[in-house]
Amino acid sequence: MSTVCHLSAVVPAKPRSGAEPGPMHPRRPARVMDPGSPLRCGRDDRRKDMDARTARETKLLAAPLAGVGADGIFEGYASLFEVADLGKDVVSAGAFAASLARRGVGGVRMLWQHDPAEPIGRWLAIAEDARGLRVRGELNLAVGRAREIHALMRGGAIDGLSIGFRVERARTDRAGLRRLERLDLWEISVVTFPMMPGARIGAAKSEALAGVIRRAARRLFAPA
Repeated sequence: MSTVCHLSAVVPAKPRSGAEPGPMHPRRPARVMDPGSPLRCGRDDRRKDMDARTARETKLLAAPLAGVGADGIFEGYASLFEVADLGKDVVSAGAFAASLARRGVGGVRMLWQHDPAEPIGRWLAIAEDARGLRVRGELNLAVGRAREIHALMRGGAIDGLSIGFRVERARTDRAGLRRLERLDLWEISVVTFPMMPGARIGAAKSEALAGVIRRAARRLFAPA
């Protein structure tokens, strides 16, 4: 349904009593912009389009950290292709290719809970494969927060990743899913709560050892 926009005019006030008559051709009534005017509508539409193009989004991934090495190195998937998350978003294969070519691995930050004031390490490798966005990272254990996160990851208390990005191209399919076809990847965060079912982060340690750690953590924190 199209928006009906219009302009409204201000009628000039009558001259005061005793005042000299105005010129033969009085000034044209001034126009004020109605909230629904085409000019106002155009500016609002352009502003909304610009906001949509520059808005930063985050995407939580249910990729529980299977473990982390004593040196703070871990690896796994930060995003899975063709898997719908709880927000009905699906990342398409190749969505990160242009961003990674432009930024490189050094241009993508490792943060804690998407907080720019909390860098906790660096990404050693970020690459797309047939399954999704594979990453390998290293916690900086000289940083207090990173040491805390390292301990929590090794205890199984923290097990998620989340990507921070800007949508460059997306479409909605017939099923109502938003298909993210091209993304500008800014950062990948270690987070508390994952969201997308099915993905796993591999560890520098073996999966068997990671399973032992998780089972031990569950026994340790199980209610009496």
